[in-house]
Amino acid sequence: MTADTAAPLTPGPAPTAQAQAERKRREASRIEGWSIAWMLLALALWGGFAFLMLSDYGPESGGRAACRGPLAGPSTRDAVCRDDALRQWPALLGVLALTLVATVTAAATTVYAKVLARLAPEEGPAVRPQD
Repeated sequence: MTADTAAPLTPGPAPTAQAQAERKRREASRIEGWSIAWMLLALALWGGFAFLMLSDYGPESGGRAACRGPLAGPSTRDAVCRDDALRQWPALLGVLALTLVATVTAAATTVYAKVLARLAPEEGPAVRPQD
């Protein structure tokens, strides 16, 4: 044989049903780990979004922050309150969009992990009920 020609591939032994079932269970467990990570990220993003929407901010006057959160009270027309770019609606909608992407991804990976776990064959005798 020369270096230009490739050696023919010989098929290896076919994986057993038990090995395939184990591989599917490992994959389902791995995807479930990713779904938990996505769920934690989504929860953290929702917490940050709620903080931005509800908490007061700005310089303190009289023991309280000068500006109220966008959902906590009426909007103040003070220039100090308008300077915080993260409290303006375009930025808040961007944070909401990122939060929704993480939430949908968490839900999709959770469902995918459950489907993989359900499709993995159970251990034990491989007898299926007759219809």
